[in-house]
Amino acid sequence: MKISYNWLKQFINIDWNSQKTGELLTDLGLEVEGIERFESVKGGLDGVVIGHVLSCEQHSNADRLKVTMVDIGEPEPVQIVCGAPNVAKGQKVPVATIGTTLYTKEGDAWKIKKGKIRGEESHGMICAEDELGLGESHDGIMILDDSLKPGTLASDVFKVEKDEVFEIGLTPNRADAMSHFGVARDLKAGLKQKEINKELITPPVSHFNVANRSLKIDVDVINNSLAPRYCGVTISNIIVQPSPRLA
Repeated sequence: MKISYNWLKQFINIDWNSQKTGELLTDLGLEVEGIERFESVKGGLDGVVIGHVLSCEQHSNADRLKVTMVDIGEPEPVQIVCGAPNVAKGQKVPVATIGTTLYTKEGDAWKIKKGKIRGEESHGMICAEDELGLGESHDGIMILDDSLKPGTLASDVFKVEKDEVFEIGLTPNRADAMSHFGVARDLKAGLKQKEINKELITPPVSHFNVANRSLKIDVDVINNSLAPRYCGVTISNIIVQPSPRLA
């Protein structure tokens, strides 16, 4: 069973690292067989920032290259050689800074390094969406909203989700823990044993409402002592489709 740490922390406010939390869950009988890092964009866009193209000049030794000066939020702008046909002065663009790791479509990693292209130094790369894993287009660099501030993390702009996922080897007798809320309940009990009192945050129901009362279910409780309360609900307009990505 896979448990999202981000989701788990919606039910119990814990600031432990995932390894420490996994050890406690294992001690509680919910054996953590592994912890996998999850990113909605491979690499998490770490090292990619918003840049402002201050100037864009023709490369003196290459017809298809431009030499740009780009403000990336540092004290001094950086020079970047760019081969995209749509690069121009005044644009806000995503810049992979030196040391950034990017990934090919096949998942192979490669690192941005300081280099020389036809005799001109290049300190980073202005990126197309496919180079960042944000789409398929390679027609040119991404042109971003002009209101963005240079140096802003691209991961914030594109709302990259980062998570850690516990793989729990759940035994058949632990049906109580077959949900994020059930695991959070166990975690609360384990923390209490360590004299750490955390509130269990129950799922909100404020947005739940009954829009259609025509599909009633008649319930006849024969023995109120055995079943003091029985609840049911009908759900209509269900659409069967693939589950959303874990986030």
